[in-house]
Amino acid sequence: MRILIGLAVASFMLYFPYEWCRRRGESEKDYGLKWFLTPDSKRDVIIALAVTLIPLTVITFYWPYEWGGRGLKHPGLWTAIDQLGGGIAAAFIEETFYRGWLQTILTRKIGLYAGIFIATLAFALSHLVVLTGWLRVATFFPGLVMAVLRHRGGSVLPSIIYHAVCNVWAVWLAPVP
Repeated sequence: MRILIGLAVASFMLYFPYEWCRRRGESEKDYGLKWFLTPDSKRDVIIALAVTLIPLTVITFYWPYEWGGRGLKHPGLWTAIDQLGGGIAAAFIEETFYRGWLQTILTRKIGLYAGIFIATLAFALSHLVVLTGWLRVATFFPGLVMAVLRHRGGSVLPSIIYHAVCNVWAVWLAPVP
């Protein structure tokens, strides 16, 4: 039953923004739902990944065990493949919903900074549905990076790429205990 509920929620989050645009006669491009990368957005993604993941990789080796640090048993091959697939799929689903639809709606109604903040907060809090803990809410910070990538790039694709790479990084270098 949990799998069916998860699939229903994921399907809603992925397809609802497109249906919203269709029913309202609005352009998917206005919501960042036409996927494209400009040379500037490619550069932004590379810089964002370097600035966040290089220091986090170093820090990970000094994290306490309880936070996913040294000594934590990494997942087996099939578990890792499952987690990688889920992490990549989550990037497409979450970025379409939170950055494409919600962030656009909120920034139109309450302004750029407040819209980004509230959409990112909703994104972070949604991670508590499956597992609780402060590390789950820490997704707020990469969420801000993804929000800026979406805003600057005019498309959710830069934030999808960043999100997917971060999820792959997390499976291999920072597995949650």
